[in-house]
Amino acid sequence: MILDSLTIDPGDLQARTGWAIKPEGACKGDVCVPLYSGRNDDGTIDVTALADRLGMPLVADGANSIWALGPETAVTGRALTTAVAPDITLPRLDGSLCRLADLRPHKVVVVAWASW
Repeated sequence: MILDSLTIDPGDLQARTGWAIKPEGACKGDVCVPLYSGRNDDGTIDVTALADRLGMPLVADGANSIWALGPETAVTGRALTTAVAPDITLPRLDGSLCRLADLRPHKVVVVAWASW
């Protein structure tokens, strides 16, 4: 998740990550992690404290004042919740289209690259 501030509204956090802020802490499904700090007086959540408690990597781009908050691996033990890719359609080199679902049951590696 890309952030332009190190504070986040609890509703925005839940919509973007699935983590709900409740009296018992940050909760997702059956998992609740107590937040001993990180709740600001204005109701926002301190992203640095949240990242620390949930084991989410937080990477800063100080020159542009933006941060990237990564997936929670310390709590769930994995970065992905599933290894099933959505059914996407990509162009082949000859211009024809290839649906990912047409390649099942074979294992497929999708490599993505961006210049930015």
